[in-house]
Amino acid sequence: MANYVKVSTICAASINSNGLSGQAAVDRMLEHWTAKLQQVLPENPDLIVLPEACDRYGDITGDDRLAYYNVRGNQIRNMMMETARKHQCYIAYSAIRQVEDGSWRNSTQMIDRNGNIIGIYNKNHPVIEETTESGILCGKVAPVFECDFGTVACAICFDLNFDELRLKYAAVQPDIILFSSMYHGGLMQQYWAYSCRSFFVGALYNLPGAIIAPNGRTLAETTNYFDHVTTSINLDSKLIHLDGNWPKITVLKEKYGPGFKMDDTGHLGSVLISSETADVTIDEMIAEVGIETLNDYMQRSLEHSHAPGNMEE
Repeated sequence: MANYVKVSTICAASINSNGLSGQAAVDRMLEHWTAKLQQVLPENPDLIVLPEACDRYGDITGDDRLAYYNVRGNQIRNMMMETARKHQCYIAYSAIRQVEDGSWRNSTQMIDRNGNIIGIYNKNHPVIEETTESGILCGKVAPVFECDFGTVACAICFDLNFDELRLKYAAVQPDIILFSSMYHGGLMQQYWAYSCRSFFVGALYNLPGAIIAPNGRTLAETTNYFDHVTTSINLDSKLIHLDGNWPKITVLKEKYGPGFKMDDTGHLGSVLISSETADVTIDEMIAEVGIETLNDYMQRSLEHSHAPGNMEE
């Protein structure tokens, strides 16, 4: 049955400190993000995704940046937690943070509707200079977080270049991948969405951020006029290949009418089907007519290729 989740991405540009330091600089950043959040909160999103290191000043570097972080502490995170609690939404807060042993991580902290942190993802693949110049250590796990609407996983910036991380997510297929970044990633955004069978939400610094479906279709995107966008996505969806499924799709269209949706981007051979009803899930529809999912079709094809007698000697 339809499982709509309203998602907001905020792709705000980095701001400068204007010479402020200490608590004054923290207060300016708190004001900045309070205003940015207010742009999407009236739409009552279920999930808000923020850019990489969202509370870092672009004009503060080196020891001055560390001094700023030491004063900032958890103040901005706590504001995000209170906002999530007050507005009953999830917030993916991306920031540089110091852990108990004194070392640093580039992290996305997942905050739930009650204002609690339900999990933390540490960037697995920082660029080399993040470690050598800023002391940020590489994360080593790829957690998937359970939300009340489904599952989410995270990637941060340079992560998008590495199959090592992508394949971990492809194996578990989270409902949504949250991408907080300072770089766009180009075609890799659609590729991650398709290969992981996941919706993909990009929150980028001063670059177009998009909400992308598992078939690679861009559902919503920020513009040069608005650095934020909100749209609803239906998680009760499945990717299927057209091979062998054409007549079964027709049966479901005729039976369920607008309660069954198929989205074809063209040229891919795969389509995204979803349930738009309140009574029947897409899995139940698939079982009803014997549709083969994309995963099952690809696995069957792979087994066929390696079966005795089917491969050249």
